[in-house]
Amino acid sequence: MTAPTQKQMHLAAHFPGVNNTTVWSDPRSKSQIDFSSFEHLARTAERGRFDFFFLAEGLRLREHNGRIHDLDVVGRPESLTVLSALAAVTDRLGLAATVNATFNEPYELARRLATLDHLSAGRAAWNVVTSSDAFTGENFRRGGYLDRAGLPQVLGSARTGGTPYTRAAEFVATARELWDTWTPDGTPRPFRHHGQHFTIEGEFTVPRSPQGHPVVIQAGDSGEGREFAASAADVIFTRHGTLEAGRTFYADVKARLAKYGREPDELKIMPGVTFVLGDSDAEAQERAAEIRLQQISPQNAILALEQIWGRDLSSYDPDGPLPEIDPVPDSTLVQGRVRTGDQLEVAARWRALSQAKGLSIRQTVIETTGRQSFIGSPETVAAELIEFVSTDAADGFILVPHLTPGGLDDFVDRVVPLLQERGAFRSEYAGSTLRSHLGLTEPVWKG
Repeated sequence: MTAPTQKQMHLAAHFPGVNNTTVWSDPRSKSQIDFSSFEHLARTAERGRFDFFFLAEGLRLREHNGRIHDLDVVGRPESLTVLSALAAVTDRLGLAATVNATFNEPYELARRLATLDHLSAGRAAWNVVTSSDAFTGENFRRGGYLDRAGLPQVLGSARTGGTPYTRAAEFVATARELWDTWTPDGTPRPFRHHGQHFTIEGEFTVPRSPQGHPVVIQAGDSGEGREFAASAADVIFTRHGTLEAGRTFYADVKARLAKYGREPDELKIMPGVTFVLGDSDAEAQERAAEIRLQQISPQNAILALEQIWGRDLSSYDPDGPLPEIDPVPDSTLVQGRVRTGDQLEVAARWRALSQAKGLSIRQTVIETTGRQSFIGSPETVAAELIEFVSTDAADGFILVPHLTPGGLDDFVDRVVPLLQERGAFRSEYAGSTLRSHLGLTEPVWKG
C-alpha cells in the first residue's frame, strides 16, 4: 500500500500596509512606497515558491479626531500599477491587487486586470472588497456610497440601491462577461449587460487573457461575505484565532459551495497570519512580546481604545484601567477604518478581560488586537502550519510580516525548506500561471 498523499499548502505574501501590525521604529523598516521595497518582498516570495504577492488598498487617508492618523502609513501607491512593474522583475509569482468594487466600474477595471494578466503571462488576481462609508465616498465624483442596509446615500444624483455585496456580485459577473467576449481563438464579440447596478454595452478591447479570467479573491468573514465567496471567488482571505475556529469557518464555507455547483477544491481558504521565529520556542515568545510592545505603543493603545469608545480619551493613562464610561455608538471620531462588531459589546468584552486578568489599557489592547500568529522555532512553526492545513482549518496562509521589506526573509530561509522536506509545500513551480499554482482550472468560456 502507498502512503496517503500529503495535502499541499498554499502560501502568499502580504505587503504590510496601513495598520498597526508593522513596526515602524525598527531600523530595518524601510520605505512603504519605494519600488525597491515591493521588489524585495516579491522576489523573496518567489524565491520561496509562494503562490502570490498580495497588495491591500486604501482609498482615503485615515483620520483620527479630525486629523490625519500619522501612526499609519500616510499614502499608498495604486496596486495595479505596482503589480504591473513587478511583473517585469518576477517570472512565476502571482500578483494580487485589492480593488474596491464600490468605487470602480466594470469595464475599466476588467481592462486593467486583463492587461495585467497579459503582461504577467497569466499571474493576475483581483481581491474584491466593498465599502459602505460616506467618508471614503467623498473622494469620488458621484459623491455617494451604499450603506450596510443597502440604501443609496448620494450627493446630487440618484443611484440604484442594493448592498455593497450585491453590487460587488454583479460587478464580478459583469467583468467575467467582458472577459468572455473574446473567443479563445481571438475573435471579439459585442457585449450587452443590463442589470441592477450596471447598464453597459459595446466592445471589450483586450483579448482573452492567459488565465481566461484573472483569479478572484474575496476578503470577509460575515455571512454575506462567505456566501459571496462561495458563489464567485477562487480564494477567500480571512482570519481566525484558533485551530478550532479555523476548522469551523472552513467547514461552513466549503459547505456553501454545492448550491452553486462547485466542488470544495474550487475555493481556497487562506487566512492572513503573522509569525515570529526564534532559535527556540522560548526565544520566539520573547521576541513576539517585544514586537507587540513596539506595535502597541502607549500612544497607539489610547488611539485603539478611542476607535472602540468613539471618544477623546487622551487624558487616560495607557498603564491605567479601562474607562468606566460607555462608547458613543456611530461616532465619527475615527474615519476610514472598518468597524468590527458592536462597540458596546466589544467594550464589555474588553472590560471583562481586563478585570479578569488585571490588565491595563495597553495590556488589554495588546491581548485583544493581535492576529493569529505562529510563534516558535522554525520546526515548531512548520509543524503548526502543517497541522492547520492537514486538519482542514485552512488551505494555506497569507503571511503578514511585521517588517518591510525584509520581514519574509527568515521564513523563506528557515521554514519553507522544512515544509518542502515534509512534503507539504512545493519545491518548484509546476506551472506558469497563478491558477496552476492554486490548482484551479481555467474557467470554461461562456461566450
